Amino acid sequence: MSQVDSHPKPVLAVALHYDAPDAPKVVAVGRGLIGERIIATAKAHGVPLSENAPLAEALSTLEVDTEIPEQLYSAVAAILAFLIKASKVA
Repeated sequence: MSQVDSHPKPVLAVALHYDAPDAPKVVAVGRGLIGERIIATAKAHGVPLSENAPLAEALSTLEVDTEIPEQLYSAVAAILAFLIKASKVA
């Protein structure tokens, strides 16, 4: 028997900006309605999206306009590589 969660977690969205050679920066963080608006705005502007809840949680602890810490470089690099590839296919 399965149960339906009647209290789903609010949406968490983190937006990054990458301008080589600098490290990617967190440019927006939001939960709930703000998270949904970040996602809707990205979709409206054709920004590719990736879902990674543990990484989003870690990035959400950073202040906006902060470069990501070195310990998250490889996780973010994998996401950026996926998104770059996806945007070339689209």
